Amino acid sequence: MAFIGFAILIAVGMALVISSDAGQLIGLTQDQTGQMIPLILVLILVASGMFGRRIKFSQMLSGIALWVGFFAVVVTGYSYRYELGDISQKVWSELTPGIAVVDANSQVARFRKGFGHTFYIGSQINGAKISMIFDTGASAVVLTHADAIAAGININKLRYTIRVQTANGTGKAAGVTLDEINVGGIIRRNIRAFIAEQGALETSLLGMSFLQTLEAYTVSKDSLELHG
Repeated sequence: MAFIGFAILIAVGMALVISSDAGQLIGLTQDQTGQMIPLILVLILVASGMFGRRIKFSQMLSGIALWVGFFAVVVTGYSYRYELGDISQKVWSELTPGIAVVDANSQVARFRKGFGHTFYIGSQINGAKISMIFDTGASAVVLTHADAIAAGININKLRYTIRVQTANGTGKAAGVTLDEINVGGIIRRNIRAFIAEQGALETSLLGMSFLQTLEAYTVSKDSLELHG
């Protein structure tokens, strides 16, 4: 109990030090001095527990070193949280090719090539999550029958009068206008698109009616960049 009271006294003393900005005497800013309080309190409480159980001095030093290391990791992680966030995004994009790594400052969405040497694009159409294939050979965005239903399009009113070429051969599609399409944070509205007949297309295509609205798009060996 004496150690806990001692810890409280030290915390009060540190508060007074912060308020008087005494930390500048050792080169610390007021914020940096304030950040020392939790660490000091924890170290004191750990030490009090060790003394209360009559732990050897060497074991006490090991415990203190462990807590100091723990707080160092936490502080370092917090200090580099934005850089670590970027790294985690890149690692995640390697594991899930359809997920975009977004650079908010430059408005660039980057995608990694997936299996079969194909760029799969995670998108949202009218709020529905839809996986698409990057295809510059498609004159417009093309949705499968199932994806059109997911996007809230009334397929019962469609007229399949437009001939399209798909991997399964020649098929027919209906022309529509998509209210909104979101690809890696790049949002476009009123985009011309086709809806393929049921069974005519396996995966929706991200075609030129969307791509031509971008400032640029670049394709390298394993990476696709969409510039908003």
